[in-house]
Amino acid sequence: MPARARLDVDERRRQLVALGLELFSSRAYDEVSIDELAAAAGISKGLLYHYFPTKRDFYVATVRAAAAQLVERTSTPSTGDPLERLRMGLDEYLDYVMEHEKPYSALLRSGVGADEEVARIVDETRDALCARLVEGVPLEAQGPLVRIALRGWLGFVEAATLDWLDAKRRVKREKLRDMLASVLMKAIESAV
Repeated sequence: MPARARLDVDERRRQLVALGLELFSSRAYDEVSIDELAAAAGISKGLLYHYFPTKRDFYVATVRAAAAQLVERTSTPSTGDPLERLRMGLDEYLDYVMEHEKPYSALLRSGVGADEEVARIVDETRDALCARLVEGVPLEAQGPLVRIALRGWLGFVEAATLDWLDAKRRVKREKLRDMLASVLMKAIESAV
């Protein structure tokens, strides 16, 4: 067994969340045990419970960190062609989804409705992505119908991405990205 390193509270939490991101990126929640998490971290189960009282608390912390990563990763420069910026953001989104396929699918198919806190994190992430999209819409066109169009488009992106993953990515990624961008442009156009 490797020697245990003494870390301060915040540093240990960050280490554990990073480990959770790694494990939950390749396997679903039910496939990961507390014993495995503690062993992979090189700590006792009791110490893991000190930082996260339950496996659910640990999972929620990793979902929160994953959501922050997604929002940060899909950020694009605030200048430049809006369509090109959208494509860049969608490329990052699709890269993220491909890297985290199993937990992404599990979260959107069942995890959101099963846990209020996880659902809130997913909803906050959608709000952050919508807020970013609104930045590209002229101020005079930023009404409630545009927000509805953006939220609907995000739901469309999630559903289309899940279908793309299920179909083993038979459609080229660039074709999917371009279709998603085109649908957004049409949705905004019809909402203005």
